[in-house]
Amino acid sequence: MSFVRRLPPLRSMAVICALGSSVLLVTGCTNADTTRSSVAEAAQTTPATNTASPTDTSTASPTGTSTGTTSPSPSETSTDDRSERQALVPLAKVTWDKAADTAVEEVPEGKLVDLELKRTSAEATASTGSPSPSTPNPAPSQGAPQWEAKVATSDGTVHRIDIDAVSGEVFRTRAENQDADDKQQIADLLKKATQTPEQAVKAATDKAKGTVTHVELDENDDQKAIWSVDVVSTDNWNKTTVDVDATNGKILREHVDRD
Repeated sequence: MSFVRRLPPLRSMAVICALGSSVLLVTGCTNADTTRSSVAEAAQTTPATNTASPTDTSTASPTGTSTGTTSPSPSETSTDDRSERQALVPLAKVTWDKAADTAVEEVPEGKLVDLELKRTSAEATASTGSPSPSTPNPAPSQGAPQWEAKVATSDGTVHRIDIDAVSGEVFRTRAENQDADDKQQIADLLKKATQTPEQAVKAATDKAKGTVTHVELDENDDQKAIWSVDVVSTDNWNKTTVDVDATNGKILREHVDRD
């Protein structure tokens, strides 16, 4: 008996092929969607790469140097003091010796121990009210030049006198807050200092030409009484500090500040 393999009808074969194609299409679409979804998720979770520093807003100039708003290095800010000297010194119309004479007149039997040119503070300008022995004249505006002087009596008591460096008027006087050791130290320095501030300044300005902005009676590391004198050159605005022996007028040290 011969066997004849019966083939499925053509319509059934078409249905089967159609179903198979659908399965393949669905599988392909699913894989494509999955791939696109994975890419999108990766794009959302992977941070963007940026090689620029967040604080560096500089740009390269045609010459290859860097320009912009990067934070200045210490070497770039080192000229701030010199710029301040250049701005402040020309504003002062009263010289150091005139300011010293004015300060000493405020304290009977007193001697100058410190005198410095600086800008008037906001605290000084805040003093208001009627004139009084402690505030005889209005303070200059904030930032204006003033001479801050300290005059001591023989027992070491120090009085501070603030002088307008433009008009020469005293606008504030007051006694410093000192303890017994502070007073004794000042009294001892006054006894040692046989050289006057005028003599010390002459010795200093013979070495360094310029405008005197600070004179201070002090003690160095060798326990010697000295006059420390700051002289600012109006040529380059460097400051030279000259230490003068307060007992014999000899120059002990000279230092140039170019910052």
